[in-house]
Formats: sequence, C-alpha cells, structure tokens
Amino acid sequence: MIELIDFLKMAGVGVDETSTKVHLASGAGNDHPIDAFFAGQFKEWQEWQSRRNFQCNQVVSLIDRGQGSWLFVGVYKILDCMDLPEGDHTYSTELLPNQDHLIGRIIINYKRGGQQSYIWYKKDSVAKISLPIAEIFRKKMTIGEFPGYNAVKISFEQLKIIRDQKVESWYGALANIKGVYLILDTKTGKHYVGKASGDEGIWQRWCNYADNGHGGNKTLKRLIRDRGHGYMKNFQYSILEIADTHASDDDILRRESYWIDTLGTRKFGLNN
Repeated sequence: MIELIDFLKMAGVGVDETSTKVHLASGAGNDHPIDAFFAGQFKEWQEWQSRRNFQCNQVVSLIDRGQGSWLFVGVYKILDCMDLPEGDHTYSTELLPNQDHLIGRIIINYKRGGQQSYIWYKKDSVAKISLPIAEIFRKKMTIGEFPGYNAVKISFEQLKIIRDQKVESWYGALANIKGVYLILDTKTGKHYVGKASGDEGIWQRWCNYADNGHGGNKTLKRLIRDRGHGYMKNFQYSILEIADTHASDDDILRRESYWIDTLGTRKFGLNN
C-alpha cells in the first residue's frame, strides 16, 4: 500500500516531513469534526485548541470514521498562535496548495494506540507512523444521502448542513410528505412530538428548527433561553409517521395527538 505522505508529495503537495504533526481529529455527540467538515468549517474547528498542540510547521489532518479508518481532510501550514484569556488557544492556518482535489477523498488505515491525538510524523525515524491509503473515493465525501423515512436520525448540526446545502435527496424526500416527527433532547432523554402540515411538509418545518433550534415552540424556546443558545446542539430529529401531502390538517393533528399520548410527552417530555 502506498503511504499518504508519499502520495501527497507525488501530487505536488509540499509536505515538510521534518516538522509535521498528524492530527487524529475525533469527537463525540454534538462536537464531531465530520459535521464541521461537511459544513465547510473544519479549518475553524481545528484552529481552536485547548493546548498548544501544533508546535510544528505543518499539520496533516485526519478525521476518525471508526474502526481504524480515517478521512484525509488536508495539510495545513501553521502561521501563528494566539493565547486566549480562558487558557485556550486559537491558531492561524492555511491549506497547502495542490490538494483541493484530494481532500475528503482519501481513506487511511491507522490503529491509534491510546487516546493520543497529536503525533509527530518523524521522517526517517523508527518511530515514524505508517499511514497507508486504504481507498480513494471518486468524489469528495459529503453528508449522506437520505436513508429512508424509517432510518432518519440526525443531529441539529447535521440538520443545519442539510438545510444550508439543500441536499437534493433530503429535500426531495422531506418536502413531499407531511407527518409526525420526534425531537430528542439527548442531554435529558426527554422527547417532543411535533407535526408538519405545511406546503413543503417536514422539510419546511425542520428548516424552522435549523434557523433557531425551537421553531417557535414555546417549550423548546424556554429551554434554549434557560440553558443557553448552544443547547440546541443537543437535539436529535427523527420521523415517527408520514402521510402524503394530500392528508388534511385534521388528519395530521389526530396522528400527532396519538403519538403525544402514546409516548407520554406531555407528562414526561417537552410537549405542553
């Protein structure tokens, strides 16, 4: 297998092997770098660091896909580092040239030992890590295609990406159906049952949530007000039941009431 660094150099990317760190970017829940990458914000996501982790000339950035699989998302030149009052740090970086066509397409196999996320590459060293290329996609990886109504389970950040990019498969599926949906507060386990009966169905209603997190709902608005604007990142969206766009508003209202009663979301959840 060809090594990532060798492949990048053959492609004309000027990797400085004498002062390069590999950033094994990972996260959990609402702070996963793959969401930042899909939103076109990985550079900003990476530049904020709790420590001075990038005391080097360049950083090769990989995002965790699980099971020892990593997505290549660029080689960055370190320009500067500014210390923040809270003890955090923010870096100034820029992508090296000649790699735009490779970012988001290369999969690396690497078994990380422990939890270390910042590793020196170490040219010509016994300790130099191996980053073999496992696969090269034909196209840049983007947020997944619509998985089917029974398999929808997306975070608030993913919903924003889908809305902002108006991902075709999601728009086509959600704009053509009315129905009843579920919002889960992943912090507390409480649920909110809602309905979508507008002209563009669930797409239109979920776009309201992507705008502000609460979609005008009083309970969710109060929750966000009390716990801070960022609390909306704890919300997860799924679909309970669909109906075609010809279903009446009364039909949808009855089905919403059924699910609210069945799941007990007035007594134990977030419905009024």
